[in-house]
Order: sequence, then structure tokens, then C-alpha cells
Amino acid sequence: MDEEVRLDDNESKCHEQLDGIISANNTHKDIVQKTTINGTVKASFKTELNDLNPIEGYTETSGLLGNQKVQTHKPLTFLRAIRGILCLMVLVSTAFMTLIIFAPPAFLLLRLFSVHYSRKVVSFLFGHWLAMWPFLFEKINGTKVVFAGDSVPPRERVLLLCNHRTEVDWMYIWNLALRKDRLGYIKYILKSSVRNAPVFGWGFHVLEFILVERKWEVDEPVIESMLSTFKDPRDPLWLILFPEGTDFTEQKCLRSQRIAKENNLPILKNVLLPRTKGFHSCVSLLRDCLDAVYDLTITYKPRCPLFMDNAFGIDPAEVHIHVRRIPLSEIPTSENEASAWLNETFHFKDQLLSSFHKEGSFPNSGTEEELPTYRCLLNVAVMVGLTVLFSILTFSSIKWIGVYVALSCVYLAAATYFNSRPTPIFGFHKQV
Repeated sequence: MDEEVRLDDNESKCHEQLDGIISANNTHKDIVQKTTINGTVKASFKTELNDLNPIEGYTETSGLLGNQKVQTHKPLTFLRAIRGILCLMVLVSTAFMTLIIFAPPAFLLLRLFSVHYSRKVVSFLFGHWLAMWPFLFEKINGTKVVFAGDSVPPRERVLLLCNHRTEVDWMYIWNLALRKDRLGYIKYILKSSVRNAPVFGWGFHVLEFILVERKWEVDEPVIESMLSTFKDPRDPLWLILFPEGTDFTEQKCLRSQRIAKENNLPILKNVLLPRTKGFHSCVSLLRDCLDAVYDLTITYKPRCPLFMDNAFGIDPAEVHIHVRRIPLSEIPTSENEASAWLNETFHFKDQLLSSFHKEGSFPNSGTEEELPTYRCLLNVAVMVGLTVLFSILTFSSIKWIGVYVALSCVYLAAATYFNSRPTPIFGFHKQV
């Protein structure tokens, strides 16, 4: 899902790719830091910056030596491939029908009178569709999702920071949001190319994901404009940010380490140095209407999955997500101090992942219960039933339904392409 991070000479020199230079430690000294995890576990980390080869023989997928082959959790059999294709067909067809039937009245017409109530309806409808993905991961594929650390209260408006191990990290956050009844209120900051994804690009637009070019001069006004609409405390909000800006690979890690060495920053083995401007912008604009920031650290066993690994159910066997609650009062207000704080947070994540590779788990695991199977099955049955019903009506002899579907497709394609959202027709309705 993510492209390579491109560097030019100016970015390498000035650390613009990482949105700021943060002085951390002297290059001629060892870094020795002890961090308490939830007040129970201490992990020590010691690295010499002059010895820049910390991930030699290390694979980002498993924490094993590079010459050790990591097998998939399950083999890709014919039946498993057929099951995966059928699951994808169900997910795509239900997404398509949900969008073309419900998006125009909920996202277009209702929003002309009330942004707040439009978001409530959209979140309700599309939250039920998104809930089909955790059902696929946990119930059909049998993936074990283990949560550790702090528990997330269900009614908070929060900013969640997550490391980016692979292209499907953002989908596993749905497993946590479903447990907190906040699935339809998730907003991601993603690269703009996802707008071109068939059907799903329409969904990202309707759900008001923030799509960026990863060029700050272009993205800054976009982020500020979108975040300014998320300040209503009546609207539940889970804003998800991946500060690394791209998924983790060994090549990107080496590049990140070179930049860290040039700028006297900690050498990280399991995460990339974060970009800080977007984080500071989010916190600055939403500080008065957020309850907390949550630091999520995600990893996988036996290896990091790709999207099709999830679809076919061959990987992963386990997903581990560590949650750390951070009061907003602990996050500095100035940009330089906030940048330093974010770098320290990713240093902590790096130590946490190193500890996970040694221990096999995060501390204080098992903080969330399993998803109730009956609720998942009922949700899938309703979504599939509605899709079948509307499909029959679409191809029936009732011509106006076919016209509605065609016009809905045209509207969604145009609105997504031009990034257009309706505004209330009367000024006093904007706060309704």
C-alpha cells in the first residue's frame, strides 16, 4: 500500500523527510535507556552509533536471522484459495451495494442539512460493512489477535499512533475499534493514490479519510482543512496516524538509520524514524477536543502478512497489538518539543518490539475479549442479505432502480475524483 520514501540531497542534509532535526545523543557515547512499560517491565537498550549495522541478518517479518526461512502459518491449498476468492467477492459486492444504495441519501442529501447527522448515519451503515473484515480475520482465517497494555475506553475521542510493519496494519486496527463500537468513526491519514482503488476508493472518500501526497507544502492545507471539520465533540473520532509514512523494510530501515546517524538520533532496528510535522499538526488542531493519544505497537507471528495472505488465510497466525494511553498533557505544545517527544516514543516502540522478539509477547497481554461469534454471523447475514435483495431489484424490470444505481455510480466517481463533499445549504445548519 505504501511507496518508497524518496530522499533528495536537501532532505538528507536537513532532515526534511523526517520533518525536523531533533538532537538526541552524542555520537561518541553509548545510548543506555531504561523504560518502564506500564510500570511492570523494564527493557534496556544499548547501541553504539559508530557501529551502524544493527539489523544485519535480521528480517523485519519475524525477528529471526536472515538465513532462517520462515514458513507461512498455513499452506495455500486449492480449497483455501477458493475460500479466499469467495470472501473477497462477498466483501467487494457488499461494499459496492452499500455505497451505491446508501451513500447518496446519507452522504449527499442528509449532509446538505446536517454534517453531524450525516456522519452518524454513514458511520452506522459502513461500520457494519467494515465489521466483516475482523470476522474474516478472526473467525474464518482463525487469526489470533492479542491485545496488551492499556485498555481503551469506548467513548473517547482519540488520536492513535501506530508503527507500520506491513500493508495491512491499518486493517487490524478495525479489530480493536469493533470491540469498542467505534468502527464507523475511524479516520485514517493515507496516501492519495488509494483514491484510485476500485470501489474502495469511493468508500475511503465517503468515510472521510484524509488523503495526502506526502509533500508537506501540499498536504498541510489539506490536513488543516479536514481536521477543522472533526472538532465537533458530538462526533466520535478515532484518528489513525502512521508517522513513519511507509511500511517497514530492511532497505528503508538502513536508510532511516543513516539519517539518524547524520542527525545524532537513536538508531532504530524495528521501526523507522517518524515524520513529525503531520503529528504536530494533528495534535495542535485537535488538542482541545481530544481525550487522549494512544500509542499502538503492532507485530505478527510467524511473519508480516500481505493483503492476499489475509484473504487466503495463510498468514498471520497471531497479531499482537500493544496499547499505551498517553494523556494530552504529556505531549509538548511547541513543534520542536513535540518532534522530540515523537522520536522518543518511537525509540520506546523499538525497544518494545525488541523485547517482543525475545519474549514472544508484549507485557500485560490479554486485555480484550474475543469477538462474539453470533454477532459477527448476524452482521454478515444482514449485509449479504441486503446485497442480494438490492442486486435482484437492480436487475429487475423496475427501471428507476437501475437509473438510481447508474446515477449513484456517476456521483461517487465524480465526488471521489474531485474530492468533493456537500456543505449544508443554510449556514445555521452547520452546527446541527
